Amino acid sequence: MTRPIHRIITLIGGIGALFLLTACEPEMGTPEWCKMIKEKGVENVTAKEAANFAKNCVL
Repeated sequence: MTRPIHRIITLIGGIGALFLLTACEPEMGTPEWCKMIKEKGVENVTAKEAANFAKNCVL
């Protein structure tokens, strides 16, 4: 049986890791995001990303 304090520490660590991972990608529509999509290549871009790229980076 695990102690409740270990579960809390593990949960806090997991949430912290999630925030660190999601903070790495630039916000959609920014010049950094447009550059990232250009570097991804056509074969690695989703339909949603392609639509947002056309809307925010091309027009």
